[in-house]
Amino acid sequence: MAVFCLVPGAWHGAWCWQLVAPLLEARGHYVLLPELVSLGEDSTSPAEVTLARWADDVASAVQTAGEPVVLVGHSRGGIIISEVAERVPSAVACLVYLAAFLLPDGESVTDVAVSAEDEDAGAMMTPDGHGGLAIGRAFVGPRFYNETAADWVATAEKLVKPEPIAGLTTPVHVTRQNFGSVPRAYIECLKDMAVPIALQRTMQEGWPCDPVVTLDSDHSPFFSMPEELADSLDQVAAQIVRAPA
Repeated sequence: MAVFCLVPGAWHGAWCWQLVAPLLEARGHYVLLPELVSLGEDSTSPAEVTLARWADDVASAVQTAGEPVVLVGHSRGGIIISEVAERVPSAVACLVYLAAFLLPDGESVTDVAVSAEDEDAGAMMTPDGHGGLAIGRAFVGPRFYNETAADWVATAEKLVKPEPIAGLTTPVHVTRQNFGSVPRAYIECLKDMAVPIALQRTMQEGWPCDPVVTLDSDHSPFFSMPEELADSLDQVAAQIVRAPA
């Protein structure tokens, strides 16, 4: 049994874990689902959000668990879990990056994600006038859910909200002493159209991970292959958290 804390990626709320959380619980685990301010059911203005606030909120959540947690970050959620490990390394049993941004100190999501070859990037995201970037509905399926059933794509299209700009542009701060002391695992998604597999693997070169699990999935295996994702997370917990000293 392990305690999992699941952190969603950009534009997404805790709703994205609605299939995976009960599968983990059925395997005997306990699951924390913190809602990031301004996303999901939270009504905070994107202009009020900082990366530090997100990290502080998640750090507070993991410290309520009573034991070190398996801290999972999807996509942009990767920078949040890195910041949490920097703050409270003793509260984190391991970090799991799910097609997530695993960045060196001083880099932001936009530093590594924006490509001159991505002709759709400008059309995909538009400022909402309140400190957020809205994603065009037409891009949600092709970018995030290209291997996902249509009904779940429709659900996501209804629930995504503007991403606070600070979440994409603020550099991460990590050190080898704190963040670097926490075991790291990576779950790759081979058919990812948002964080391509080449980028996922480039990021791992800077911070090697063990284990590395590979799914034949789009960017969002929590909807496209929830059973396989739950199995992968259980595998990581078995190898790192429950492994004999």
